[in-house]
Amino acid sequence: MTSDKKFIVAITGASGTIYAIRLLKNLLEGPNHVILIISDGGIRVLEHETIFTCDSSMQDFLALEGTRFHSRSSLEIFSQHNFSAGPASGSFIHNGMVIAPCSMKTLSAVASGFADNLLTRSADVCLKEKRPLILLPRETPLNLIHLENMTKACRAGATIMPPCPSFYSFPQTVEALADSVVARILDHLGVQNNLVKRWSNL
Repeated sequence: MTSDKKFIVAITGASGTIYAIRLLKNLLEGPNHVILIISDGGIRVLEHETIFTCDSSMQDFLALEGTRFHSRSSLEIFSQHNFSAGPASGSFIHNGMVIAPCSMKTLSAVASGFADNLLTRSADVCLKEKRPLILLPRETPLNLIHLENMTKACRAGATIMPPCPSFYSFPQTVEALADSVVARILDHLGVQNNLVKRWSNL
């Protein structure tokens, strides 16, 4: 029996790619198989907010970010255009999907079932198969359309987790701030972590 798990992480074209990077780092440091789906907009934002370039290897980029890959971890990367990838099918078994960050365009597609690419199709599959789907919506302020789309996605089974860092543990770095959000994601995925001090331990 193996404890290895399989997760999908998706990056869309909203600011906040640090959340995906820190999530990938923590998942790949455990015995997990991670499938990464990056939208076209997500690639552009990733290049703008980090040292990643289209010529970079994601493995090398994550290593530069300090990731110590577990001997049983693995990473597969797909563009939004690859409809033949496993996550597009309900017969592909995994332990949950996280869209971090989640643009309002992607939120709208998920809420309305508009599965026009691998990323939104994978999310749609999560909902129909009753698998965990966590959305980190990145926008402020929110208009009524945004709020209604979040409500629709939540009613369909998604977890809406706005990336709101906590401050009660007195984070000293931007990474520590991001990790206070990543810790909550990992909790909802059932992945043990010690990224932040628990409230009862303060």
